[in-house]
Amino acid sequence: MGIWNQFKTVILLGLMTALLLWVGSFWGQNGLIIALAFAMLLNIGSFWFSDRIVLRLYRAKEVTDKNSKLYTIVKEISQKAAIPMPKVYIVPGNFANAFATGRSPKHAAVAATQGILDLLDEGELKGVIAHEIAHIKNRDTLIATVAATIASVISFIAMMARFAALFGGYGGRDRDRGGSGLELLVLAILTPLIATVIQLAISRSREYLADATGAKILRNPSGLADALLKLDKNVAHHPLGVSSSTEATAHLFISPPFSFKGFLTLFSTHPRTEERVRKLRAMIL
Repeated sequence: MGIWNQFKTVILLGLMTALLLWVGSFWGQNGLIIALAFAMLLNIGSFWFSDRIVLRLYRAKEVTDKNSKLYTIVKEISQKAAIPMPKVYIVPGNFANAFATGRSPKHAAVAATQGILDLLDEGELKGVIAHEIAHIKNRDTLIATVAATIASVISFIAMMARFAALFGGYGGRDRDRGGSGLELLVLAILTPLIATVIQLAISRSREYLADATGAKILRNPSGLADALLKLDKNVAHHPLGVSSSTEATAHLFISPPFSFKGFLTLFSTHPRTEERVRKLRAMIL
């Protein structure tokens, strides 16, 4: 499961890059460079300061008691995973969830909500923390930043195309040959949608990989599987309020704070809980 999800991430990033190059061809080299510089500046800043931003957003409090249950579990699992000890935080609130953030294993943090500490037993909590440690070990913050940067460039160019359409042209190819209305429609509307779907597919593949890596760290997938089922039910009773901030950080959590069904699962940052549990139950360690 781990090798396949690594391979799938490479394929999806390749598709996003190909989409970026195709979109860039409409505007020529200068337009692509401008969009790329803009997106890199925005996303690298987010990458560098993501831990501080998200922890402040959710009013997380650092755990200073080294004898506390959460601190002890994080320390134990980070040692098993052979990564530096991350900082440990508790997020106030009844909603049960957890996340990891930070630009590298040396600059990482693991946060658990008070709700998840109250809901899960020790074995389930260890499964959750192992999943978050796996995100740190697999450098998923970096991969998410790369995907977000490419998607941002595509969205930025699409916005330029929508603006240019008002004035009857869109540069690059349009100067060399007549740009068709269909091309403009695809560029302006469909390409950012496709980029978003691919970006979210990358997020889901990294969740599967973190599930598998966490289970291997503990040599026990059942704790995480049981925890995921509890967390899925908890969302219905203690949903996270929807806002631009919570939507932007939804991919960080171990369990999706919002529900997606049917076609809308394409726009979910996480795989379906039932499928994650099935894969975990099928693991042979």
